[in-house]
Amino acid sequence: MRFLHTSDWHLGRSFHRVGMLGAQADFIGHLVTTAREREVDAVVVSGDVYDRAVPPLAAVELFDDALHRLADLGVPTVMISGNHDSARRLGVGAGLMGRAGIHLRTDPSACGTPVLLSDAHGDVAFYGLPYLEPALVRDAFGVERPAHETVLAAAMDRVRADLAARPAGTRSVVLAHAFVTGGEPSDSERDIAVGGVASVPAAVFDGVDYVALGHLHGCQTLTDRVRYSGSPLPYSFSEAGHRKSMWLVDLDAGGTVAAERLDCPVPRPLARVRGTLETLLADPALTRHEEAWVEATLTDPVRPADPMARLTERFPHTLALVFDPDRPPDDPDVSYARRLAGRDDQQIAEDFVAHVRGAGPDPRERTVLRDAFDAVRADEAVREGAR
Repeated sequence: MRFLHTSDWHLGRSFHRVGMLGAQADFIGHLVTTAREREVDAVVVSGDVYDRAVPPLAAVELFDDALHRLADLGVPTVMISGNHDSARRLGVGAGLMGRAGIHLRTDPSACGTPVLLSDAHGDVAFYGLPYLEPALVRDAFGVERPAHETVLAAAMDRVRADLAARPAGTRSVVLAHAFVTGGEPSDSERDIAVGGVASVPAAVFDGVDYVALGHLHGCQTLTDRVRYSGSPLPYSFSEAGHRKSMWLVDLDAGGTVAAERLDCPVPRPLARVRGTLETLLADPALTRHEEAWVEATLTDPVRPADPMARLTERFPHTLALVFDPDRPPDDPDVSYARRLAGRDDQQIAEDFVAHVRGAGPDPRERTVLRDAFDAVRADEAVREGAR
């Protein structure tokens, strides 16, 4: 069984106000061409098809075009909803689309019901685990404490139970949208931390032949059987070092995995440059970045005049300008944003308590804060899904 593993299309998203719909259309064309030329048996898309719950019409039209082109090839497609998607909207018409070979898995209760595809060696069961918001699915999965690990573990119990009831030799693929321990995040993923714990161990997925992950935007191999495809296009400058790609996966008769990384077309490279304005304008080593999308961090002790206008004379595609004067970390003028960098909501709240009271929260108070953040996250998910 040969299939393409991709995810995190984020149709409708922009990059620092630059529209990406044309580049996203180019990727769809590349995906369809690759599926045809490499003679794949299936395409799997592991969530975040859209960038938001109510996508713009142009993004919906591009999605529709992608499904028609894949269906015309006769290539079955298995797709799950991610944390950016509205599961209910994406799942509309799933029954009818399934007849055309487009299998949308957006209902958490169907985690243990696979899409069965066959090759010369028998069946391959594709299990779609859509993004599981712990506070919303805890009752459906019968877990006491809503957390990513507990709900994914419960979903995988259903997968393993179904697989155990199938004929010996049935191979298995799981699609999941999650933050798995060992993965490297970037700045462009929406935080899915609940109670301060977003990641789940890869061992949660034990017992299946391949796990096609989505959510993190960098292509990554956690184990030979557990991989992120990453997003096909960059969506933040933290992805400047990424090689945008998708996986071409072959499952042999015994379930052994062979994976080949295939590059995706990217409209323009990314570059992050740092230094004083005069250095950035004169350094010959930066010539290679002159046609890239650029994020420039200026370290001048005093903000220079007209920095963006001057930068774009050399780097016409400069999209982001950051001021970060070289100062010691304890300098009182260090920016608030810099002091908060890398800290999650829970840590910021606990620091605030310590600042105003002189002592941090005790364990009971930490629990109250965590439960409050969980409740807000669950409420946002409900309201977004109802829009």
